[in-house]
Amino acid sequence: MEHSPLSIHRRLQIIIFSLLSFAFLLHATHPIAAAFLRFLTAHLLLTAVTTLTAVILLILHLGSRPHPVLLLNYSCFQPPPNRKCTYELANNFLLHGARFTTEEPINFMRNIYFKSGLGDETYAPPFMFEKDQIPTLKNAVQEAEEGIFSAVDSLLAKTKFSPEEIDVVIVTCGSFSPSPSLSALVVNRYKLRPDVKTYNLSGMGCSSGVLSIDLAYRILRGGGRKIQNALVVITESITLNWYDGEERSMLVTNCIFRVGCAAAMITNDPSRRTSAKMELIHTLRTHHGASDSSYRAAFQEEDGKGITGVSLTKDLIRVAGLNLRQHIKILAPRVLPLSQLVRYVYSVLTMAMSGGQLKPTVPDFTTAFKHICVHTGGKAVIEQVGRVLKFVDSVTEPARMTLNRFGNTSSSLVFYELSYFEAKGRIKKGDKMWMIAFGTGFKVCSLVWKCIRDPEPESDNPWNDSIHKYPLKVW
Repeated sequence: MEHSPLSIHRRLQIIIFSLLSFAFLLHATHPIAAAFLRFLTAHLLLTAVTTLTAVILLILHLGSRPHPVLLLNYSCFQPPPNRKCTYELANNFLLHGARFTTEEPINFMRNIYFKSGLGDETYAPPFMFEKDQIPTLKNAVQEAEEGIFSAVDSLLAKTKFSPEEIDVVIVTCGSFSPSPSLSALVVNRYKLRPDVKTYNLSGMGCSSGVLSIDLAYRILRGGGRKIQNALVVITESITLNWYDGEERSMLVTNCIFRVGCAAAMITNDPSRRTSAKMELIHTLRTHHGASDSSYRAAFQEEDGKGITGVSLTKDLIRVAGLNLRQHIKILAPRVLPLSQLVRYVYSVLTMAMSGGQLKPTVPDFTTAFKHICVHTGGKAVIEQVGRVLKFVDSVTEPARMTLNRFGNTSSSLVFYELSYFEAKGRIKKGDKMWMIAFGTGFKVCSLVWKCIRDPEPESDNPWNDSIHKYPLKVW
């Protein structure tokens, strides 16, 4: 029968104690016993010092290790049904108010809309439902407040967190940066502590949702026990980004971007592990802005008439594919199983020996991840990711269905995909998930999660009213 190390150690203690007791009894009458006692005493002292040193070193080691970072829970904003952006609503909006001097931009946007992969149940900003339909700062703040307050209220209710427990607030909104900031808006709304640490990110593009989780991860890993809970709010306000000009590259954003917001509670508190959903086990951010074509692939600027818009160049898809390949070269060795790494290294050596005539084999990332949330930036972006990584349709299904149901919600899009997986009941304890997103600049960002428990159905899942319709047979 085998004994545990603890039981063996205990037996050794009993034996030593017995020998010491016996030697002590003989000490007064026998010099050999006295010598034996001195030997055992010295040996016991050495053992005690060695054990104490080992315990101290172990405590110091455990104290210096980065804290595990957990996703306690998250919530996605779902606007009311009367905010749905049907084709009829979008078409009427284009025709209202004589926004365009010719039919050309209208016909162009109609054509983009039909090819975009968006369905009839995405959500539009509030100003499109008003009588004059003029986007104002007030409308933009309203759009931001509706999404942020709804998502955070739901999150706090689910996690049973009080605002006083929040140590860090990170708010990201790509192209809307009012003053006071959106992070200040959150502090004011929920009356957070005066010593709360706040971060307000802007101009980071669609990758900023993944990027903001990475920021929370880095803060909590090194923040000690005084900083335990981070509230991350991921939103976009598209009201002031409506483009009324006629440049085709800028008109595309009118067709694919929709309302969305997500909030997540991230913690390093080990006592909350049993109630957490996932552990964040790896992050990676790569920035490819040194290349001019990457830097200008998606660019906010004025057109020839001085109207501001975001230009999505024809080079965007090529840039996304090129930079994704660079990104996975760094990510692959960190996440792939050994068998895939061996195959990849062999293919690289074969390519080198062929003088560049052969291309290296693309690793099979589905061997490392059970679920993959692909950037839902648009139909062409999803298809490009699928081509580069050799994904079959079942892998990109959540991204395609999320684009159809919610459109491009920018930085929050990967959490709507996560909601899709949960609504379908596909996530199980122990599963690994990869979230990948692209952003202006040009950035590629990845999060690797491990599921801690089987998620339970939640009343605020934005797919609850439509999941039975998906996946669609035709996209």
